[in-house]
Amino acid sequence: MNKFERLKSELAQNGTGKMKAFGSSMLPILKSGSTLTFVRAEGYQIGDIVFCKVKGRYIDAHKVIKMDAHKGYLIANNHGYENGWTRIVYGKVVLGEYQHQVIYRSEVTGAK
Repeated sequence: MNKFERLKSELAQNGTGKMKAFGSSMLPILKSGSTLTFVRAEGYQIGDIVFCKVKGRYIDAHKVIKMDAHKGYLIANNHGYENGWTRIVYGKVVLGEYQHQVIYRSEVTGAK
């Protein structure tokens, strides 16, 4: 089981889970190697950093930038690259830690 499947399972069973994320697509909000804590929610809002699936591919930490009643959520990185629309969102980041320091914190709203 890869890290995405493990996190997906943790969110389904416990409503929360953790995973390390790598890459520079979310700088300066998140740094490569950040440990992220995710929670499952009833719904997600513009600005939420989410774990989702877009076009059959797992996206571990990108932002919701638009919402549409028919299309779902438009997902993008922090530099304007749009991954695409999805209805498959597993959870959102509520805490980001890098080298044992909190670098990102979000409200736990709509937790399921």
